[in-house]
Amino acid sequence: MTPTLHPRLLNGRAGDPAVFVEAMHAPGAVLFDCGDLSALSTGHLLRVELLGVSHAHMDHWADFDRLLRPLIGREKTLQLVGPEGFAARLHHRLAGYTWNLVDRIPADLVFEVTEAGAAPPFPRARFRLHTGFAREDLPPVTPEADGTLLRLGRLGLRAAPLDHGTPSLGFALAEDVHLNLWRTRLAERGLPTGPWLATLKRAVAEGLPDDHPVPVFARALEAAGAPVQPLGALRELVVATPGQRVAYLTDFADTPANRAVAVELARGADTLFVEAPFLAADAAIAAERMHLTTTAAGEIARAAGVRRVEPFHLSPRYLGREAEWLAEIEAAFGRPLNPQAA
Repeated sequence: MTPTLHPRLLNGRAGDPAVFVEAMHAPGAVLFDCGDLSALSTGHLLRVELLGVSHAHMDHWADFDRLLRPLIGREKTLQLVGPEGFAARLHHRLAGYTWNLVDRIPADLVFEVTEAGAAPPFPRARFRLHTGFAREDLPPVTPEADGTLLRLGRLGLRAAPLDHGTPSLGFALAEDVHLNLWRTRLAERGLPTGPWLATLKRAVAEGLPDDHPVPVFARALEAAGAPVQPLGALRELVVATPGQRVAYLTDFADTPANRAVAVELARGADTLFVEAPFLAADAAIAAERMHLTTTAAGEIARAAGVRRVEPFHLSPRYLGREAEWLAEIEAAFGRPLNPQAA
């Protein structure tokens, strides 16, 4: 299966937590946490359409302004999801700047914030550049039956609070369905590969009718005037499989309640990004600081049945001992963390 979701840990195992998720053939991107965004170019920052912030500790929230700065002057709506009280924190952050000249900026920048609490409906608020980011309350939202809180194209986001002495959201991002192409069938019918295949997959995903015309072309410059075929004649080229899933879990105590929430969010994930700041021998320190140990992280991943584990948030006290740290997580997981690398 050719992966659609391409997540990457921005700051290594020991840096400030942040995960950037790109989706193949989609212009937008998803960002989880923003303590340090220096690894992202301006081009990458401009693609972010959804920001999930686990909680407002500095190492997860400090670099929001790096994202804000290039967005000023661009017509854009950015969705944010955070824990209870997060809209007020964003409002205070934005109020730290003077916006008296916004009438000279034709493009409006809009932030729409959803606060994922313990029980729905969840409050929402909007902040617009053209009003100096004054708060506008929006109707609250209730997640879909499967827990999906909001959607970005064919991607759905779920979020749930974990206990870190303060609510800390865990996230799961999932494709509705994953569409693959039968390359052999394509060759048998003498059809070219090329950018038209993305259009074909999008038409199938959107459930367009059989008579919907699909242009067939090998190169983008050939799109104008390209011959078309009806979607119904091309459906057999596409096969649907369960969509990919990426989960992001950070900053929570190892308690039965937290484990239950974490496992449910991560269940069946293709990639689980999970914090593991402390070695098993330092479980008492982990408990006092309301973080996970290597063993807890591996056990959560195993219980959730994830395919690949990407641990992070390594405490600086273990620098130079990463192999030992990874070995403990792998032992608790019960198999290689990354099966492709095994």
